[in-house]
Amino acid sequence: QIQLVESGGGLVQAGGSLRLSCAASPNSATFVSMGWYRQAPGKERELVARITGGGIIDYADSVKGRFTISRDKSLRTVYLQMNSLNPEDTAVYYCHAVRVGPHANYWGQGIQVTVSS
Repeated sequence: QIQLVESGGGLVQAGGSLRLSCAASPNSATFVSMGWYRQAPGKERELVARITGGGIIDYADSVKGRFTISRDKSLRTVYLQMNSLNPEDTAVYYCHAVRVGPHANYWGQGIQVTVSS
């Protein structure tokens, strides 16, 4: 059974940084893309950043220039470096992965990121 496990969230002051990690298991899992979504209270879940096996990257406009997504070679671990955090970044962040053969979406359990002003 495929699992995505997030780590690295927490509480940080505005202007600070956090680095999120997401590790997929088992090692036989193969994904075509991995990424991060977030959901703030009362809001819909939104894409933050994603990266494909070919290295194509998408960012939400709200995080461009502040967040950086990266991955390991196997595309089973993905990272999100978050700099210049502001209170609007407060949300539960979810790791997401897309598998092919057959197509399937996987989600992590979510990790809280809180930015204080």
